[in-house]
Amino acid sequence: MFDISWGEMLLIGAAALIFIGPKELPATLRALGQMTGKVRRMAGEFRSQFDEAMREADVQSIRKEFESMNDAASSTSSSFNPIQTIRDEIKGAVDKPAAAAATGVAAGEIAGAVSDPPAAEPALPPPEAPPAVDVASFDVRPETPAPVTASAPQPADGAPAYDVSPPRAEPQKDTA
Repeated sequence: MFDISWGEMLLIGAAALIFIGPKELPATLRALGQMTGKVRRMAGEFRSQFDEAMREADVQSIRKEFESMNDAASSTSSSFNPIQTIRDEIKGAVDKPAAAAATGVAAGEIAGAVSDPPAAEPALPPPEAPPAVDVASFDVRPETPAPVTASAPQPADGAPAYDVSPPRAEPQKDTA
């Protein structure tokens, strides 16, 4: 931690021996060790409290994110209700003629107010017929490939020729 070599420690020990004296040096070193232990314990407690605070902060941030996601999901589910939407459309369609009858508007006027959708036009024209093919211009005779013969590899100049064929198995004679 402090990057002190053994030579430096020996120099510090010699200076402490000279300035403190051999009689009080053990008590001073004991007190220094106890103080070092207290500082280490305090640092460990601080680190553990800091880690705990960080975990709590992480838990709280995760909890806040979860609550915001729940709020978003509940608002989406309340605004998007397909059954209620269909119910409202049907109710509106039923209530229009009833309201028109109450005000004295004829059914033909209501039907005329709602326009029919335009007739669907084809998006693409029909494909054209492919051009005619002259079959007489094609040669339909199958081509026969030339026969291929295998030949043994020839040895290089000056190389001895070896027989690469496997040895023949001679038939065994029955001596019985």
